[in-house]
Amino acid sequence: MSAAITTRPPTAPVPHAPAAGGTRRRSRLRTRLELALLLAPALVLFVGFVMIPIGVAAYYSLYSWSGFGPLTDFVGLDNYVDALSGDVFQSAVGHNLIIAVLSIVVQLPLSIGLAMLLNRKLRGRTFLRMVVFAPYVLSEAVTAVIWLLMLQPGGFVDEILRAVGLGGLVQLWLADQSMVLYTLFLVITWKYIGFGVILLLAGLQGVPEELREAAALDGASPWQITRHVVLPLLGPTIRVWIFLSVIGSLQLFDLVWIMTLGGPANASTTMAVYLTDHGFKRYEFGFGSAVAVILFIICFVFALFYQRFALRRDTEGAVTSGVR
Repeated sequence: MSAAITTRPPTAPVPHAPAAGGTRRRSRLRTRLELALLLAPALVLFVGFVMIPIGVAAYYSLYSWSGFGPLTDFVGLDNYVDALSGDVFQSAVGHNLIIAVLSIVVQLPLSIGLAMLLNRKLRGRTFLRMVVFAPYVLSEAVTAVIWLLMLQPGGFVDEILRAVGLGGLVQLWLADQSMVLYTLFLVITWKYIGFGVILLLAGLQGVPEELREAAALDGASPWQITRHVVLPLLGPTIRVWIFLSVIGSLQLFDLVWIMTLGGPANASTTMAVYLTDHGFKRYEFGFGSAVAVILFIICFVFALFYQRFALRRDTEGAVTSGVR
């Protein structure tokens, strides 16, 4: 009996699989290159138009410089001391804070109310939304000129008040030191209320209708539904609006400069008006640069703390989220 001889077919060589570590490294490298290519244009613009001007302003602020000739008169931090100890600058900071507080206390409830009203199914709702948003489309210069003409003595506002029998309310709207700041705030509210309404309307679209219906079935009143259902879900939008409103109030310039130039007697001066007046009208560029740096620091510190404590629940991956 002969033994059967079996032969095995030759096996092909198995190619070596690439190492997992090398694949991950190449993937990370590719991701970094993609991020670098995508971020490079924005980063170049940010450095060129934000970081470098800030550095130049900080450098100029250390000199007493009129804007002409070389920088030779080094004064160190004297410009900062003079600005922070000056009565006019302190008043300007107070005016900015008053506008910011009034924006939150007055504009926010008004914006929420109008947004909830315009979110209902009303006849002519689209037209009403357009009417509310239209002032925001106008430039600050156009808005300032329109209201400057309407608020002058014997102007449109005075005539309207007299026509409806409220002539006793007529004031020197832009010439009374106790009235001018609040008059400007009314103009600011008219100008920017549309932005708040549109922003809150967008937030209301994210409130599920089923939650309102469920709350109504449980016996909740309209006010309870608004208080315990709508407003909490509208919280992220409200916090974003507050941030934008406060930053805008701290940087307020255009309307004030055109309508009052900070007057009368600095009663409506803001920080931006103050630095423009000293930097460009009085040719105190070193001092104006110091005021600009102070304004930047105030806005930056507010933004940092607001993001850290107020926007923390709404943002992920923020710079301050890792600060514990």
